Amino acid sequence: MDMGQLGSILPLILLVVVFYFLLIRPQRKRQQEAAKMQNSLAPGSRVMTTTGLFATVVAVDNEDVVLEVAPGIETRWVKAAIGRVITPGDAPAGEDEPEAQESDRDDDGKEESEATVERNGDQGSSTKQS
Repeated sequence: MDMGQLGSILPLILLVVVFYFLLIRPQRKRQQEAAKMQNSLAPGSRVMTTTGLFATVVAVDNEDVVLEVAPGIETRWVKAAIGRVITPGDAPAGEDEPEAQESDRDDDGKEESEATVERNGDQGSSTKQS
């Protein structure tokens, strides 16, 4: 093999190696972790589907999972639709900051954004824009 031929093939080989380590290998690892998580589902587990639905696992069949989304309401999903298992320490988004939401309210109970205060120069409630 001539050095000129090796010099022209080397960038192509280097590109394949970079794609493997940056794209293919991490994707394969994520797929394996997701399959492991989906196969370890057990009744009583809190889960979030890939569409964002929070539910509790009631039963696990071969490739199906029965989820209870509300008391007495059960739906059947494929295991691949389970995005993650919720641990007791995890809280759904929006439930962890109730104090911040209440502090943005004025005396009438109306919410006032920081942008409105900056626009109006904090001149009082009679000139506030909603």
